[in-house]
Amino acid sequence: MVLHFLVDEATAQPGETIVLAGAEAHHAAVVRRVRAGEAVTVGDGRGVRLAGAVESVEPREVVVRVSAREDVAAPAPRLTLVQALAKGDRDELAVQAATELGIDTIVPWQAARSVSRWDSAKAEKGRRRWAAIVREAAKQAHRAWVPEVAPVETTRQLARRAEASRLLVLEPTADVALSSVSLDGGRDLVLVVGPEGGIASEELATLRDAGATLVRLGDTVLRTSTAGPAAIAVVSATLGRW
Repeated sequence: MVLHFLVDEATAQPGETIVLAGAEAHHAAVVRRVRAGEAVTVGDGRGVRLAGAVESVEPREVVVRVSAREDVAAPAPRLTLVQALAKGDRDELAVQAATELGIDTIVPWQAARSVSRWDSAKAEKGRRRWAAIVREAAKQAHRAWVPEVAPVETTRQLARRAEASRLLVLEPTADVALSSVSLDGGRDLVLVVGPEGGIASEELATLRDAGATLVRLGDTVLRTSTAGPAAIAVVSATLGRW
């Protein structure tokens, strides 16, 4: 399998070289053990995908000779996952899988029933950890666009997203199945996943009053780590992404 790496800038054209430096070079040279002549791809996480072959390998610098360049347009409509904070690593598992499945933006949500709490001191640290998970998952999936991880939001902040996007709240007791919802109209979509124990009734009311639609996934209750990825699969098929 061809390995994929990320750089901050990917301005190289076919015939030119691009350099992996710092932690990315260490990962390529020491962890993945790339060798001269090996085919790889390199991206900037903002739509550029370069194909080429490794020209030289050092622990702090890996040089790739570019043979082809592709500029990939950003997906439209955009698909956002609002993932409630959860105990253990369940929210992180959701974030990783969502990235591999094609999510465009991830929003941490401090829900009423979230066992994990991101106070002011932990909020940025938590966001950075999610962003690191997203970056590695995007590399694994060879994604041209690396999803953005937004700052943690409250329920009131989340409700305001309904002004510009269509909110679909995953709720096992909902009357409407996600697979039956029409997604025509070109509006960006926001999938909302609650924590262990579900979304509190007052939060459901707030989101519904803001214009959100409550939807269910089948007849079973999924874990917070699997509900989001399952919904992304359904929506991606409906939108023709898959």
